[in-house]
Amino acid sequence: MSTKKLWGGRFQQQASEWVDQFGASISFDQLMADEDIEGSLAHVKMLGHTKILKMDDVNQIVAGLVGLREDLHAGKLEFTVENEDIHMNIEALLTERIGPVAGKLHTARSRNDQVATDFHLYLKNRLPKVIDEITTLQKTLVEMAEKNVETIMPGYTHLKHAQPISYGHYLMAYYQMLKRDKERFVFSMKHTDMLPLGAAALAGTTFPIDREYTAKELGFAQVYPNSLDAVSDRDFALEFLSNSSILMMHLSRFCEEISMWVSHEFKYLELSDAYTTGSSIMPQKKNPDMAELIRGKSGRVYGHLIGLLSTMKSLPLAYNKDLQEDKEGTFDTVKTLLPALKVFNGMLKTAKPNVERMKAATENDFSNATELADYLATKGIPFREAHGIVGQLVLKVLETHQNLQDMSLEDLQAASPKIEEDVYHDLKSEVAVERRHSLGGTGFDQVRLQIKNAKQELGE
Repeated sequence: MSTKKLWGGRFQQQASEWVDQFGASISFDQLMADEDIEGSLAHVKMLGHTKILKMDDVNQIVAGLVGLREDLHAGKLEFTVENEDIHMNIEALLTERIGPVAGKLHTARSRNDQVATDFHLYLKNRLPKVIDEITTLQKTLVEMAEKNVETIMPGYTHLKHAQPISYGHYLMAYYQMLKRDKERFVFSMKHTDMLPLGAAALAGTTFPIDREYTAKELGFAQVYPNSLDAVSDRDFALEFLSNSSILMMHLSRFCEEISMWVSHEFKYLELSDAYTTGSSIMPQKKNPDMAELIRGKSGRVYGHLIGLLSTMKSLPLAYNKDLQEDKEGTFDTVKTLLPALKVFNGMLKTAKPNVERMKAATENDFSNATELADYLATKGIPFREAHGIVGQLVLKVLETHQNLQDMSLEDLQAASPKIEEDVYHDLKSEVAVERRHSLGGTGFDQVRLQIKNAKQELGE
């Protein structure tokens, strides 16, 4: 392959080898080789369509690019640092294959709009995969929630037992988070589905190009209306990294709870052996390493977002070499996000809730205290007064090592004569959950409604 710089006409000195290596991006942007060839095919077809190039030239270039794509898929292409990036490597390989006519491919375009197009295509091709993995995880959550509508567990605030809830309700909370995640990725498709090609270096071109034709060839919904913006915009990548960071935050929160739920102190969940590891020294250990690793990788994705924001914050229009730093973090985020979703889905799908342990945890924790306060409120006592009465009762049973439901009716009535025998029914944790019929609440009927609505959203 020729190593003469394709842009080197006005240069008298060659850069040192280490300078070439520092400036080159081929080590990572070769991941866009398919997209680069795809963009070049559309571009040269447009050049033929507009009669900027003769069809004989177009046909030679198309045949050469198709041959390169076949070799790429067969693993036969070799790229060099001397040719800097994927664009110049492909052009150099094409020149070797079909001769000087390959040089006509770059008519009416620049590497500036070419790299932006490749990058748009890269994310455009991968966003649907991310959305599909989120949908798969949503379906798993709905499936598990449906099996656990009447599974009772403690609900927490400040990591302290607050009120009993349905485990199905808990799972559906994460469904809603993922729903928002998916909506964000779907929306970001709008800004990814824009074609920069035709903006050239920054100011457009004097050639009579047809950008709408190129957009149609590549399947883009629209073209950038401003050439300066087209080559310098990386909002679509920032949106992807931001959306990925929020998604990883949601997975990390869930993984944090899973790591607690499987501990000896909680024992709420049992993870499959397929998603845990052992210890090299402690034979009894079964560690939730996949949950911990996903939790840890959230920081990795955050770093890529902050990195690109920092790169972009001081860039003047239009293109700057700094923008070469936009890809590695994005590529790594794709590489991190898709496996994380897949592994998390498998881990959750095979996890077994300890139904008895979860419910037992709600029976000795005073999480029914609100039920007693609500009970008194329904008897006409102002809620603030009822709150104080129950607080005094909790203090009393703490001293006697009892629970509210274990107190005698006589002792309860000493605190308030409004309390009657039916209070014991209301103090049961399953009753406390079942009675919460407010829209979006943890009542069994409301959880089933959430599941029904989710199935409709998922097209099931």
